[in-house]
Amino acid sequence: MMYNLILVIHILVCIGLIIAVLLQAGKGADIGAVFGGAGSQALFGSTGPVDFIKKATLVMVVVFMLTSLTLGFFNLERPTKSIMSSAPAPAQTVPGAPAGQGAPPVTAAPSAPAVPVQPAAPVTPAQ
Repeated sequence: MMYNLILVIHILVCIGLIIAVLLQAGKGADIGAVFGGAGSQALFGSTGPVDFIKKATLVMVVVFMLTSLTLGFFNLERPTKSIMSSAPAPAQTVPGAPAGQGAPPVTAAPSAPAVPVQPAAPVTPAQ
C-alpha cells in the first residue's frame, strides 16, 4: 500500500518536472509573454513567473529524489531467491542414443591437405 502511494507520487512528480522544465525560458527569453505579459506579475508576485517556476522545479526535484531513494529502499527489501535454484536440473539425453550411455565419442576423420582450386580456362563475360 505504501509502495503504491509513493510510486503514484513519483510518477506525478515526474510529469510535473517535465512540464516545469518545458515551461522554463531559455537564456535571454522572456517567459512573461507565455503567461500574458505584465498581467501575470500580480498573479506570481513582484518577481514574476520565472522565480515561481524555478522554486516549483526545485521542490519537485527534491520530492523526486526522495521518492526515488524510497522506492529503491523498498526494492532492496525484496527477497533475492531465484526460482531456478529450487528447480531440479533436467536430465540431458542424446536423441537416438541408448539410455544410460550418453553421447557417443566423436572422432575426427583425417583430412587431406587443402589444395587450391584453379579454373581450367579464363572466364570471359558473355556478350
